Amino acid sequence: MKRLYDYTIIIRPEDNGTFTAYVPAIAGCHAWGKTPDEAQAELINVFEMIQDEYKEEERLLPEDVDVKAIHACQS
Repeated sequence: MKRLYDYTIIIRPEDNGTFTAYVPAIAGCHAWGKTPDEAQAELINVFEMIQDEYKEEERLLPEDVDVKAIHACQS
């Protein structure tokens, strides 16, 4: 079975000063924290729960996806 490090993880700052970490390839695999490290640590827990669900349903986790990071600026 795949592990979290097999996937691309995005960590994004939010307007309220927190951070969101997510795996674009897996719907619902996201978590937040007060710091990037806290968000990533919470993501591990979420991933493990999703991994257990897939295992119980005898489904394979999806393949990773290619992600392009674009920083948009206001003019």
